Amino acid sequence: MSYLGGAAVQAAIHARLTADAGVAAAVGGAIYDEVPEGAAAGTYLTIGEEMVRDRSDADGPGAEHRLTVAVVSDAAGFAAAKAAAAAVVAALTQAPLDLSPARAVGLWFDRAQAYRAADGGGRRIDLRFRLRVDG
Repeated sequence: MSYLGGAAVQAAIHARLTADAGVAAAVGGAIYDEVPEGAAAGTYLTIGEEMVRDRSDADGPGAEHRLTVAVVSDAAGFAAAKAAAAAVVAALTQAPLDLSPARAVGLWFDRAQAYRAADGGGRRIDLRFRLRVDG
């Protein structure tokens, strides 16, 4: 397997997050690949870093995607960011992603790291997931 599924994975993640009511309640439609100029207020998500490893086997091609969704908030404290993070985890792990023609075998929450921005004014939670893709 190569990186052929990279675009499909990102599109499926974006579609799932955009369609989820819990995510919408937490961030509205503020889900970005790159934050637009002047849109860095409130609480929003960025679909970010990804590392892909070949996981082909005797049954065929496959890949493991390790990806990050970041929750960024300018709210005081972590409450808004943690609510959004919980909504993201629930949305992404509730059902398999549609990656046709490839098949998402599973998507698992791996870990989260919460921290304050360097200037102390914002909060960020990096949510890391593992996604196994066959085909």
